[in-house]
Amino acid sequence: MRKIAIVLVLSLFICSAAYAHPPSDIKLTYVPKTKILTAIIMHNVKDVKKHLINKVDVSINGREVISHAISQQDNLMTQTVSYLIPDAKPGDVLSAEAYCNLSGKLSKEIKTQK
Repeated sequence: MRKIAIVLVLSLFICSAAYAHPPSDIKLTYVPKTKILTAIIMHNVKDVKKHLINKVDVSINGREVISHAISQQDNLMTQTVSYLIPDAKPGDVLSAEAYCNLSGKLSKEIKTQK
């Protein structure tokens, strides 16, 4: 009986891990005039409260400037965030790193126009 219980618990863990996944893509845009960085994070889920993008970190040239905790994903397919980046200068590299609350993360970067 104990072996059956262990097998069931392991099976449930493996099955739930199969449904957990990191973001599949991040589309970044930066508008120099407004200094707004927008990230559209692709992350298909079945329940936005249980499986979601729960954190986004933003960096300028590798230095973290924003860490944003998120409690619920926008919709079943994406999480969109926008940030004012007043310190960004032409030629800087802006990056956004998005974290799935169940499994993994993804980072993308964009270079500001000179």
